[in-house]
Amino acid sequence: MRTGEHSADEQARYLRRGDYARVTAADRPGVAQPVPLREVPVQPWGRILLGACVLFVVLIGAWEWHWRAFGAVPDYYNSNAEWAQQRRRIDNGEGNKTVLIGSSRTLFDVQLPVWERQMGERPIQLAMEGTSPLPVMEDLAADSNFSGHLLVGVSSDLFFSGFAYRGDVVPYFHKQTPSQRAGNWLSRTLIEPWFAFFDSDFALAAVLKRQDWPTRHGLPDRLDVRKLSVSEADRNTYVWDKLVNDADYRALAQHIWAQHLDGPPPPSLNTPEKLQKTIDTQIQRAVDALAKLRARGVQVLFVRQPNAAHYLEFDNKVFPRAKTWDVLLARTGAPGIHFEDYPELRGFDPPEWSHLKRADAETYTAALCRIIARDVWHPDRARMADSPH
Repeated sequence: MRTGEHSADEQARYLRRGDYARVTAADRPGVAQPVPLREVPVQPWGRILLGACVLFVVLIGAWEWHWRAFGAVPDYYNSNAEWAQQRRRIDNGEGNKTVLIGSSRTLFDVQLPVWERQMGERPIQLAMEGTSPLPVMEDLAADSNFSGHLLVGVSSDLFFSGFAYRGDVVPYFHKQTPSQRAGNWLSRTLIEPWFAFFDSDFALAAVLKRQDWPTRHGLPDRLDVRKLSVSEADRNTYVWDKLVNDADYRALAQHIWAQHLDGPPPPSLNTPEKLQKTIDTQIQRAVDALAKLRARGVQVLFVRQPNAAHYLEFDNKVFPRAKTWDVLLARTGAPGIHFEDYPELRGFDPPEWSHLKRADAETYTAALCRIIARDVWHPDRARMADSPH
């Protein structure tokens, strides 16, 4: 239909029919330039919409069923926004609480309900997997709202290398927008507690990436770390049961760690001189941050959590205790608990060499709390000792 072929009355009648047509201001009477009006054929739009909705539900249901059959359960996604929500508690009146920072061993192995039963307080969990705690320690050192107690988990290969896989979490917290906070609320309310497939490891792109594609020349044939844990609403996190009960999945996780442990070091650490310089730099960062924290009365405790087998062998070889842990405590003057120094913290068997299964993590947390209360953090909670155990 063209305006040049029909009168203004005919156009008006056409437009009042209610049929969809692409029109502009030129559809008004008196406009000289013709404007095409393309009528959309009549379709059963209600049935089309219903069919699309049914197909969506079927596909989502099939995807959810697949991952539930794989062993997944609904949990809270360990996003930057989830971390920021816990970090915000410090600035919203809980700055005198105990805060846990570190890497995945602090996140997976320190169980908040057990700590609460033992110590009378549920700490704020700010550890982040694959990431040195130093960026978070420096952020807390610069925040005058924080005046509590700080437990710093030390995973040797991350702490003393400064590697920060999730290092963007601190700037994200400071720049988080209202829309990002609203999106996280919607995700926590409508998706995360109900759907098991809502995990980056189960995303379609991730699933496609790890298929057995031909290896491209010049690119490393490395597998990404798979899902290892389950998280609760306040980031209390524990090892996924599949890692314990499924021998094939456990072997896959060990193989993925072996890629890292047996592979060549990164260019920044590929000579003894570079490695030592990096270790010295990370220890100095800890010294500087701790000085600021101590000036405000914050007490800091370093904890070296258990690992075993190939992972422990790697740490002892590349980051030996005498050149890392012992120097860290000597230079900071802070107390430290190393799992090898306490019989009650030894003897655990991490299924993939790095993290404790849930039952062992609960036992470990209870033992750690008893040591802290006995040797470092006295029951009156007035202070922590300034000397190592």
